[in-house]
Amino acid sequence: MAKVKAVFQGERGAFSEVATHKFLGKNVTPIAVSSFASLFDAVEKGKAKYGIIPIENSLIGSIHQNYDLLLERNLKVIGETYLRINHCLIALKKVPVSKIQRVFSHPAALDQCRDFFDAHETIAPISYYDTAGAVKMLPESGLHNAAAIASPYAAEIYKMHIIRKSLEDEKTNFTRFLLLAKKEKPVKGKTKTSIVFSMKNEAGVLYKALSVFALRDIDLSKIESRPLRKKAWEYHFYVDIEGSVSEERVKKALDHLGEITHFIKILGSYPMAKK
Repeated sequence: MAKVKAVFQGERGAFSEVATHKFLGKNVTPIAVSSFASLFDAVEKGKAKYGIIPIENSLIGSIHQNYDLLLERNLKVIGETYLRINHCLIALKKVPVSKIQRVFSHPAALDQCRDFFDAHETIAPISYYDTAGAVKMLPESGLHNAAAIASPYAAEIYKMHIIRKSLEDEKTNFTRFLLLAKKEKPVKGKTKTSIVFSMKNEAGVLYKALSVFALRDIDLSKIESRPLRKKAWEYHFYVDIEGSVSEERVKKALDHLGEITHFIKILGSYPMAKK
């Protein structure tokens, strides 16, 4: 069976690649790209069947660039998953932590491991563009007194040594990833639908918009606002609701919402992931 191509942002071994395998299993060829815009390009142009993007982290919040790209581009959300973020201290060889002078990683990963740096004041945290990229850089630079913070999969990919696992301050550190494709897939079972809409900045209008779901007992699991780039102090609202666009109550709610708002876009209906 031919493997499907799936694109993610970052270097091989990134948490996004781990999410790729969680979505698609072993029958996938992961393709790394340098930016989220390039990821959307690759799927839209048919260079890959799927794209995998992080959309929010339980500690640092939403990845706003990806919300904007979902609005601007034409890919559909066809799946979601939650990935436990396990940060590992990774080095060229097994050495005591006392021998390490610098630790490289993405700023978000460094920030999520503050307790480690507080306990080891002689170790300097160094910002790097990517967690897995930091692991890849160590053997290329021959740094024996340095380490990186990344996923255990990154250590496996680059044949490096894990000095310490679970470096993160909070064990409730999860990232929600979305699976993207050019076309929607039929959905069965418990379903979630993501939409984005905008409306005039008038008193009570957001209450009216959200009431279309409350009136039909449709649960909202997420709401996120993003500023309109060409109109100061006006916003797009991203909403996740429980249910599918194929359900009559959801159809009626979206029709009702269309009467209140001046723009609405359905990003996709997809199976709801277990947290």
